[in-house]
Amino acid sequence: MVSRWCCLLVLVTGTWFIAAAADPPVTGEEDVLEEVRGLLRTVPLIDGHNDTPWALRDRFSNRLAGFDFRDTSGLEEPMHTDLQRLRAGGVGGQFWAVYVPTDFAGGDAVAATLQQIDVVYRLTARYPDDLEMAFTSADVRRIHASGKIASLIGLEGGHCIDDSLAVLRQFYTLGARYMTLSHWASTAWVDAATAAPRFGGLSPFGEAVVREMNRLGMLVDLSHVSADAMRDALAVTRAPVIFSHSCARAINPHPRNVPDGVLRLLPANGGVVMVNFGSYFVDPEVTERAAAASGERARLEDLYPGDPERVDREEEIWLEAHPIPEVSLAELADHVDHIRAIAGIDHVGLGSDFDGVRSLPDELQDVSGYPALLAELMRRGYTHDDLAKVAGLNVLRVMEGAERVAADLQASEEPLEVLFEDVMGDGESETSDDT
Repeated sequence: MVSRWCCLLVLVTGTWFIAAAADPPVTGEEDVLEEVRGLLRTVPLIDGHNDTPWALRDRFSNRLAGFDFRDTSGLEEPMHTDLQRLRAGGVGGQFWAVYVPTDFAGGDAVAATLQQIDVVYRLTARYPDDLEMAFTSADVRRIHASGKIASLIGLEGGHCIDDSLAVLRQFYTLGARYMTLSHWASTAWVDAATAAPRFGGLSPFGEAVVREMNRLGMLVDLSHVSADAMRDALAVTRAPVIFSHSCARAINPHPRNVPDGVLRLLPANGGVVMVNFGSYFVDPEVTERAAAASGERARLEDLYPGDPERVDREEEIWLEAHPIPEVSLAELADHVDHIRAIAGIDHVGLGSDFDGVRSLPDELQDVSGYPALLAELMRRGYTHDDLAKVAGLNVLRVMEGAERVAADLQASEEPLEVLFEDVMGDGESETSDDT
């Protein structure tokens, strides 16, 4: 990028000094966006969390025949994601979230996770001119330089390993490069942010999971876990962590968001918080309205048992009278600002949650919107280097750090042979919730 600064010789009290003078500022909206697009041609924008794989299961039963990922805008309910808009958004790398609900337990959770990994591979293979599987930070850089989008896999919810380090290892072998330790419900070894605490953070088996993830080179993802579990994991891990899709709790006190006390621990760890775009996590008013809507839905289900169509109609009437508040792009940028202020510019990234959330900020309605967010940050004074870090260099650094730790550990340590019952007793290990 051409520097915004040029040097002038200035005569002051008879002596020439070199002084910096600003080029004409980039003020036009299209000029700012073009500067951002130029940046993304050289730096891979890496999104930490996109739920397209679950959308494919939910809508198409993972059948890709007859489904055109090049353009999903013509669907009756358009998706947030397709190749055309990924290109428009300048995306260089995408962690596809491999998610199964927490009411899938044991072998059912493992099987469903395998099916979701399979659909990522099949989707990537179906569009070889646009997508390529990536397993390392070097892969991401190479694929982006080739003009394609790097496809990475992230497991969402530790229940998918069925309390087994052997299953964890096999998921890594199949390409999973992060695992979110919990989802909305706690697992049998870690507390979720949105459930009553069971362990006060990580259990002893949870600590073993983190250590084995370090040895493998699988990123420890602390989105969805309780604040105590965040702190416990940061105390155990030897590698940088990620929060694949979380916002700042100081701005919105949703328990899924990251408190300042944890943000202050990130510089020592080297990790990164990848900011969630979902309005529900960005704006506390939306969080409150969504909670009220859930309560109304429960009331209607009690009032009209066995009549789901009536429940849906009445819920629609309620939502029309109590619409979800609109959220601005600036409000999302405030979360980026806050994480930068507390943890530093090296510890913030992007984790949209596209196709996993219903409500999104203005100008970020789909994957084409990333340049608009980066342009907003540029207008706030973020430098070229700052934007490069937020877009993707921070998460690449974290990946490289985890890879180095794994290489060191694999040279000196064998795979952990810890069984769940070794450290947790013979009690029931499966959990369920009513998400």
